[in-house]
Amino acid sequence: MIKRCHWVTKEPLYIEYHDKEWGVPVYDDRKLFEMLCLEGAQAGLSWWTILQKRENYRMAFDHFEAEKVIQYPEEKWQLLKEDPSIVRNKLKIQSVLTNARVFLRIQKEYGSFSHYIWSFVEHEPIINHWETGNEVPATSEISDAMSKRLKKDGFKFVGSTICYSYMQAVGMVNDHTLDCFCHPSNVN
Repeated sequence: MIKRCHWVTKEPLYIEYHDKEWGVPVYDDRKLFEMLCLEGAQAGLSWWTILQKRENYRMAFDHFEAEKVIQYPEEKWQLLKEDPSIVRNKLKIQSVLTNARVFLRIQKEYGSFSHYIWSFVEHEPIINHWETGNEVPATSEISDAMSKRLKKDGFKFVGSTICYSYMQAVGMVNDHTLDCFCHPSNVN
């Protein structure tokens, strides 16, 4: 029997996310932007809620292509605020536009968003060695620093807990527990 992290349910979508995405390093700018927006949408909710709606988010926001998002007319934003297939929180929806603008500015300034965001971990994934899920933190000094910097740069919905969850989601930090088959020490 395959052993997974304690938070994984029997839901196939959750299992696939855990097994193939969570903790796997992501360097693609568009995917990094998508995950930042989805983690922000999660604020106050469960990741399961957002994961179930992820395809709807991708459709609603043109697969998180920031160049398209910043071109949306006001009518599109109004429709998004009424769209039952995503979380209808006007501040979270508006944050996608704000974050798209900042994201594009960061890309120009740093050459890529990936270079900017991965600099918080010196461009190398942090591999933790937790025995149990109870040891996994909700924040870290790095997520605190990332949150502070992202807010200063103009991003929205980027508190330290969201930043830490984002770091886990895009593989900047690998928090698979030691008994999980996805922990790097268990991968052949």
